[in-house]
Amino acid sequence: MPQPVLVRGTGLLGTSIGLGLRAAGAEVLLADPSPSAQAVAEDIGAGRAVDPEDASPAPGLVVVAAPPDVTADVVVDSLRRWPAALVLDIASIKGRILEQVRDAAARGVVSDDDVSRYLPTHPMAGSERSGPVAARGTLFTASPWVLCPSPDTRPEAVAAGEAVARALQATVHRMDVAAHDASVALISHLPQIVASLVAARLQGTPDASLALAGNGLRDTTRIAGSDPQLWVQILAGNAEHIVPALHGLRADVERLIATLEAPTAPGARLDVARLMAEGNAGRARIPGKHGAPPQAFALVTVIVDDTPGQLAALFEEIGRAGVNVEDMRLDHASGYRVGMVDVSVLPGRRDELVSALTDAGWKVV
Repeated sequence: MPQPVLVRGTGLLGTSIGLGLRAAGAEVLLADPSPSAQAVAEDIGAGRAVDPEDASPAPGLVVVAAPPDVTADVVVDSLRRWPAALVLDIASIKGRILEQVRDAAARGVVSDDDVSRYLPTHPMAGSERSGPVAARGTLFTASPWVLCPSPDTRPEAVAAGEAVARALQATVHRMDVAAHDASVALISHLPQIVASLVAARLQGTPDASLALAGNGLRDTTRIAGSDPQLWVQILAGNAEHIVPALHGLRADVERLIATLEAPTAPGARLDVARLMAEGNAGRARIPGKHGAPPQAFALVTVIVDDTPGQLAALFEEIGRAGVNVEDMRLDHASGYRVGMVDVSVLPGRRDELVSALTDAGWKVV
């Protein structure tokens, strides 16, 4: 990839990109309007802090990791400031930003040739935590990284985007901006909205009720801890694609409400069952491990004491049995200092693992 790489924006994603690229051997420069964020990113090894007004040496590639509402401005500034550099952004919305960049070209701020050096991209990775202190160089490993080239995007810009994604061990996908924005509205933005709305219902809930909460509630509301300011920008920027998804969700909710208002009416139970089955069918379409087709695994539930070393000992025992853990989750029993570990394994290895763990003294449910 062209070097040095200047990362403009040292939040979670920008700092993670810096850490990952440096680990891959790239020279990385950092710039951020916040001196403290920039200093933290530099201190943890994401790159060398520079002033964009006097970045030296001039970057060969600029990665714009700014908030969505200013991404277009930073892209345009980068295209204008460094005429030989390729520029890509990593914002989670693409159509509106590309439109704003092209509008700048129409106004003569930059040229159409400048715009051809720009590649919209979106790494599909993140966290409910924010800021450079939450960054890690492996954040993008095995995650999709979408490239959205236009017909007039320079091939070298596309190649640079691929090089960045592959250096960070992401999987490269290509889509046009409209298809991208419609896709993330459904698979990313709608889940965030639903999680936040469900979590909002908990505000006045008595503590005694919340004490009954299990992993179902925690899983459903985990991403409700995300940054509200960021999501204001994302939802406003992709509203045209989010609104149809919300209309579809509203239709399903209204259908369920109407059914449950008369739960003993003829056909009511069947309709509820159909709604749940539609959810089963949709979930079954989500890609499985490593992006492979979905696969049904067998669950082995083991009760472990909530003390140091128990999980390590359990997985060591599973390793001795020669069984691969395909997935796992941990739940804690309310009122007891024990945890229940659900270990997902290939169906043909379940009985073998249950026998091995039982023989070794583990409490298998």
